[in-house]
Amino acid sequence: MTTTPATVRTDRRATTVTRRPPSTWRTSLSRTGLELREMLRSRDDVVFTLALPVLLLVIFGSVFTDDIAPGVTFTQYFTAGMAASGVLLTSFQSLAIAIAVERDTGALRRLEGTPMPRAAFFLGKVGLVLVTGTAQLAVLLAVAWLVFDVPMPTGVSGWATLVWVAVLGSAAGTLLGIAYSSVPSSARSATAVVAPVVLVLQFVSGVFFVFTELPGWMQAVASAFPLRWMTQGFRAALLPETMEAAEAGGSWDLGLVALVLAGWVVVGLVLCLTTFRWRRRGDR
Repeated sequence: MTTTPATVRTDRRATTVTRRPPSTWRTSLSRTGLELREMLRSRDDVVFTLALPVLLLVIFGSVFTDDIAPGVTFTQYFTAGMAASGVLLTSFQSLAIAIAVERDTGALRRLEGTPMPRAAFFLGKVGLVLVTGTAQLAVLLAVAWLVFDVPMPTGVSGWATLVWVAVLGSAAGTLLGIAYSSVPSSARSATAVVAPVVLVLQFVSGVFFVFTELPGWMQAVASAFPLRWMTQGFRAALLPETMEAAEAGGSWDLGLVALVLAGWVVVGLVLCLTTFRWRRRGDR
């Protein structure tokens, strides 16, 4: 008797592995790393964004060695101005130029068509500003302290003031830079449209000169913009209490500084939401 082995049929169910896309937070961290690598590959960005405030501090601190008040050197005053200017450079100027270039080259248009959450793009820019701004401020203060004997804050309140002014200033500068990136019509004109704005604000906001020695109309113009208030906040953190009476309002007015900078954060956010473009004008 011949036995035929039974045919065993095995049904294999197709198993589909669904991979969840990375979270917005994880994508944002990746974007931040990418932004940092791209910036470090560009020597121009590193020099003019990160090193310029330090170079100006060394030059001005070496040339102007007189006291502007008993026990307070011009270098101390200038360090506060350069700290605020550095925040503006790493946030407003850097982003306004970089995003305008990315839009003109079509990089933003390509990113818009990817599955990447749009929030990750902006959070990547925020991460870039956070890292570069912190590094620049740390180097600037280290040079001021080690080379020019500029006193650093001695108490918790002084360091706390330094931190919150830097955070609010960076937030305002970042949002305004993203919004202002829509103003240049091309990558070629980006630097010409952005850099003069920063330069003028530096001259009228008490960065290169003692603020109260500027003409009244300059002080009024500067008071409408965040750089003037950032410089005052950093002076409150870095200068002795004896200099408080020499301010335009007779005090540091830190409450007003916080209010103005927070107001510019709100204004920058509104402008970002209403003006930001992923594509060039005329592109469909």
